[in-house]
Amino acid sequence: MRPDATIVSLMKNYANYNFWANKTLVDWLSTKPENLLEQEMPSSFSSIKKTISHMLECQQYWLSIIQKKEANFEGIGGSLEVVLNTFVKQSEEFAAFVDVMTAEQVTSPTLIANQWLHCDFANFEYIMQVINHSTYHRGQITTIGRQLGFTDAPMTEYNFYNIHGKAE
Repeated sequence: MRPDATIVSLMKNYANYNFWANKTLVDWLSTKPENLLEQEMPSSFSSIKKTISHMLECQQYWLSIIQKKEANFEGIGGSLEVVLNTFVKQSEEFAAFVDVMTAEQVTSPTLIANQWLHCDFANFEYIMQVINHSTYHRGQITTIGRQLGFTDAPMTEYNFYNIHGKAE
């Protein structure tokens, strides 16, 4: 198998994993009291809802980068239900976009020059950024949940997805 085909296959699988893991997390959070998901806790974002909102905004930003479009943050925010549903929908959109990318699109560089960073990486680097960022914050959400008394967090690890999640 050509190295670029391996990268493309991995990125498509990772993007689908990210969608599955985010949906699994939201399905779990949807069983919890809304007031607890909005309760202020010491963390990088002060509530589960604010953490999900941040994840959503960052995922939208990176999707706009690989789509070579302006980021559209309209409609991001609102009630907890809207934020959770938008996050799942946007995670699915991200996976669907990556799923139809060609090898050339996945491996070609995209220049970013803005107030936060200046880089010219291959698109698969940006795709990995989204997945790593989501994984980082899913861990934070699990930790915040534990502080709120949630002891039943779902397994959202990549290997678990590869073994069990794809079959769902």
